[in-house]
Amino acid sequence: MLKLSIICHLNTFSVRLFSSGLGKVVLVIQSQRNSYHARRGEQRKVEILQQAAEVGQGVPVVLLLHQQSEYEGDWSILPALPHLSATYGQSASWFFFIEEETRVSLPALLQVLQQYPEWFLGKHLHDSEASIIHHYAFAEDPGSFSYPDPAAGWALSTPLLRRLAERIQHEPLKSDFTIDLKHELALYIWEEGNGPKLTAVPEFCTEMRDNCATSFTTYLPNCGDPVPKKDVFVAVKTCQKFHSNRVPVVKATWEKDTGLSEFYSDITDASIPTVSLGVPNTERGHCGKTFAILRRFLSKAVPKADWLLIVDDDTLISLPRLRKLLRCYDPKEAVSLGERYGYGLLQNGYSYTTGGAGMVLSRVAVSSLVSSGCGCYSDDAPDDMVIGRCFTSLRVPITHSPLFHQARPDDYSEALLSLQQAISFHKHWNIDPVAAYRRWLQDTPPRDEL
Repeated sequence: MLKLSIICHLNTFSVRLFSSGLGKVVLVIQSQRNSYHARRGEQRKVEILQQAAEVGQGVPVVLLLHQQSEYEGDWSILPALPHLSATYGQSASWFFFIEEETRVSLPALLQVLQQYPEWFLGKHLHDSEASIIHHYAFAEDPGSFSYPDPAAGWALSTPLLRRLAERIQHEPLKSDFTIDLKHELALYIWEEGNGPKLTAVPEFCTEMRDNCATSFTTYLPNCGDPVPKKDVFVAVKTCQKFHSNRVPVVKATWEKDTGLSEFYSDITDASIPTVSLGVPNTERGHCGKTFAILRRFLSKAVPKADWLLIVDDDTLISLPRLRKLLRCYDPKEAVSLGERYGYGLLQNGYSYTTGGAGMVLSRVAVSSLVSSGCGCYSDDAPDDMVIGRCFTSLRVPITHSPLFHQARPDDYSEALLSLQQAISFHKHWNIDPVAAYRRWLQDTPPRDEL
């Protein structure tokens, strides 16, 4: 009897969706406020609506996420659900979330959505080993839990979205931090086994093949020639105890690709060389040192550059890929770019770019920050979080690129990484950092190996 009831429910759901076609679908483009990303989101919206007109199966609602409210934290989806539910929940059957660079075949999408009832749909990703960025969840069997690849798109049925919207208004999250959105969303929806797991949909694709409803272009678009080396100033944070083990890795890997760079330490060491900023080394948080770097970047002590990159001495980075990405952004805007995390986003918190993955700031952003007077409450405060809080108060958007990584390659799904041209990774724990750089970040062999 239960099986018959489910089949009847499924048939009723499919008929309802089919009867009004795409008019029952809300497509949410996970757009960003930065001008480049806002343009790309608008372009994707126009393409989808033009396709809908050609298909003739109804017109979906197409939303740009960053336009749904003034709140920056809507990127983390959960804060936006009550608004989406209240505004569109009475008329829609499905909410489909895509990236700015996700392409959608509307007829194929409609056909897919007609096959499922009140579920959570996407392309499966899973961990091959327990990961620090997922708080070592499912450590005994990391592959047992799946989360969606956002590049392929993911869907929530309206009844499920309504339940989530109601729940989020009355039930606090277990953590104040938003670190890996796709995994944390899947965990929240799963609700420790009381909610649905992600249902794998083979038609949600990143690489185009037959019968795909979606495909993905790239997180590293071609916006023209890479910005010149002289336009990017690289600031490396180090300290005396790491001069002999971390700094040599930088010099053996990515330092050769720098144009303008300095190493900042607690002592002056001519063999590297390092610059002492007069700020004592701290065991945690480097706010005092980082704000001294910001002030130095604006001073006449270093050559003038459009962009500042601040990295740790155990950050691995591809500067050629970064310079290619930066061509998409306007250095005359206040830009804060990197891997975006959030703190207290359900309580009107703030976002920030993670320090270990690399913080990229336009000169305009640095100038606005320094002149605002916003700064550290102590030298050992977390610099990335303080900067994020300051930018939130200044209404400077935190721009996210999934090509920046706060952790090691081993901490991410290999299926995900294999489709990226990663820009950075962080930490040398239990890996060979030079080998990791060569595998994941080096596009061509060094000249002496040619």
